[in-house]
Amino acid sequence: MIYQELIHQFEQQANSERAIQMSKYMRHQFKFYGIQTPIRKKIYQSDLKEAKKNKIIDWQLLQTAFENPHRECQYFVIDYLARLQAYLKYEDIDSYLFYFVKHKQWWDTIDGFDRVIGNIGLKDSRVDQLMLSWSLADDIWLRRIAIDHQLLRKERTNTDLLSQIIINNLNQTEFFINKAIGWSLREYSKTDKAWVRNFIIQNTLGLSKLSIREASKYL
Repeated sequence: MIYQELIHQFEQQANSERAIQMSKYMRHQFKFYGIQTPIRKKIYQSDLKEAKKNKIIDWQLLQTAFENPHRECQYFVIDYLARLQAYLKYEDIDSYLFYFVKHKQWWDTIDGFDRVIGNIGLKDSRVDQLMLSWSLADDIWLRRIAIDHQLLRKERTNTDLLSQIIINNLNQTEFFINKAIGWSLREYSKTDKAWVRNFIIQNTLGLSKLSIREASKYL
């Protein structure tokens, strides 16, 4: 895929009215082309399929795209990495992913990168210790990734790790942290209601009302 061609196609599909609405939804922090998700993904669907076939991650393309001020370009980076997940390794976190995580931060990209990094952890246990470290970071977005990086693992969830990461973030007033805690517990409750129920009981004083409400949805 050539970066210029990607941008050309984005510009062809741009919708100025929708771009205003999308920017407003993100509190005017980012510019948008105004492209709806299905249309955006269709633009580069065949290119991602070809990239996966070649088994090569074009980091220069991703870095260039990520620097584009339009939010759809950051979404492209996440979609690209998700499609080529099998070829990511632990060293890529420090070499490339950490930069993406630390720049242009907001919940939409963070919640994409948590899955990407979390899936690396399924094949490299060094991610566990890294997530413990991030769970204590000053940066709330690093902590949010740590809290939610095991989403959708079901029976493969490391409950000791999940427990410690959440305990590291008890007694918080930050909405995005408390929401993440509730989200992680709610998702795991689909696999083990008893574990989640017991965790809430043991940590009631430290969990926010938001976290408990979210975590209890399926209990």
